[in-house]
Amino acid sequence: MLSPSSKFHSSLRNLQFNNSAGDKVVLNERRNNEAKYDIMNYLVFFKEPEVLVKVRQFIPRTLLHHNFTISRNSIVWGNSQVKSVCSESCNSGFKKIFQEGKPICCFDCAQCAEGEISNQRDMDYCMKCPEDKYPNKERNHFLPKIVTFLTFKEPLGLTLACIALSFSFLTVLILVIFVKFQDTPIVKASNRIISYTLLISLTLCFLCSMLFIGHPTSATCLLQQTIFGIVFTVAVSSILAKTTTVVLAFKATRPGSKMKPRISNSVIFICSMIQLTLCGIWLGTSPPFPGLDTHSEPRHIIIVCEMGSVITFYSFLGYMGFLALASFTVAFLARNLPDTFNEAKLITFSMLIFCSVWMSFIPAYQNPKRKAVVTVEIFCILASSAGLLGCLFLLKCYVILLRPERNTL
Repeated sequence: MLSPSSKFHSSLRNLQFNNSAGDKVVLNERRNNEAKYDIMNYLVFFKEPEVLVKVRQFIPRTLLHHNFTISRNSIVWGNSQVKSVCSESCNSGFKKIFQEGKPICCFDCAQCAEGEISNQRDMDYCMKCPEDKYPNKERNHFLPKIVTFLTFKEPLGLTLACIALSFSFLTVLILVIFVKFQDTPIVKASNRIISYTLLISLTLCFLCSMLFIGHPTSATCLLQQTIFGIVFTVAVSSILAKTTTVVLAFKATRPGSKMKPRISNSVIFICSMIQLTLCGIWLGTSPPFPGLDTHSEPRHIIIVCEMGSVITFYSFLGYMGFLALASFTVAFLARNLPDTFNEAKLITFSMLIFCSVWMSFIPAYQNPKRKAVVTVEIFCILASSAGLLGCLFLLKCYVILLRPERNTL
């Protein structure tokens, strides 16, 4: 037999009453408001707007002692649906977020996250987009991603290509000037063979930047980094050989000694062979290859050249950085030597520009937008090559062409 206290608590667990508005309120055992449903008759008339007519209200746990009834006279038989009076339906592009402690018909609507859609009403979860598709603005259906890469047709690619061709033409023009005036003191003092080697390598540096523009293929991905690395190594090792020549010019003890040309040629050959060996290891173990970047830009698939072995790639760049730092150090130490044409000072300044440009490339390479990385790498190639060309040769061409009286021993 239940105690009065038990009877009291039992009555609290099932309460129903009419509120001040005259509406019936039913509480469950947790004293949460029970869900109520309107039975709606969904009417569609020819050339008329759709209408929902209420024919009955249904309370699942009501204590009323009569059977469930519907007003037959109010129904026009056809399509009918049950509509919750707690929450409105969620449209496509949204998902339901259920409210804690409330009936299952009570929920909030939240828009699908980036990269997800819902294509039906009242969905409990959103569908994740495939890698080759992205959601539309309403996030209720997929759209195909556009395949893209840096091309010669777009303004940026065309501008970079024109700059590369212009600088390569300028470099060839300077080479012609140096060959024509090869017997003048200023050309002789700068070591003709090394100057020719440096100008040819700079021409190739400008032209190799164009390999980064256009549709990446297996061939172009291999050529991009290998040609870029080798010709830049030849250029930087030529500058190191120039710096060594300047220092040895004040250390030579015998006039007419052939030691200087041999040392200069050996510096270029040995430095280039080391880089060629690193390149061979890279291509033999994990070479670059074309890949698809589906995450950098939500609406595009970017075709890029994957580096393969990242360690070998950074070793590749690190070796060039080591040569540049060595050239800068030797030239800086020799900057005050009594050189008529200030070769050591020009080399110091050119390598300072070179190192600054490529130091800025390293953090830019971590940019998640891979198309931007390609653009930055092209810019670094053009900027560093232009810095070397301008610092080492433009002043000499000015003296050769416009101030010949200063072109003396």
